[in-house]
Amino acid sequence: MTASRSTRQRDVITRVLHDAEGPLGVGDVLERARADLPALGVATVYRTLKLLTDQGRIHPVTLDGETLYESSGKGHHHHFSCTRCQRVFTLHTCPVALPSGTVYPGGFIVEAHEVTLYGQCPQCAQAS
Repeated sequence: MTASRSTRQRDVITRVLHDAEGPLGVGDVLERARADLPALGVATVYRTLKLLTDQGRIHPVTLDGETLYESSGKGHHHHFSCTRCQRVFTLHTCPVALPSGTVYPGGFIVEAHEVTLYGQCPQCAQAS
């Protein structure tokens, strides 16, 4: 892990990702962090996300070709993407019983899996 000094910007961005209901894109991180740091720039967000990724404190998640970021250390989990509001949520249960080492026909050996479910979040479903 790379040692680095703590800054207000890093602390706020780390908190934003920690408190999020799921992974966030750069724009969402910027918008939420600006609640505490109105002058925060997008370049600082990109630099901080790279630093936090390099340190292993956060990790990127690619959904539908977009890179989102979430705090590390959440253990095995999956995501739910709302097709109405476009928010992404962390699911703390695994909808697939697929242990590492499972062998599929043709010799495919499972090492890990990622699942993203799509539909409407509770708020959007209630508004329908």
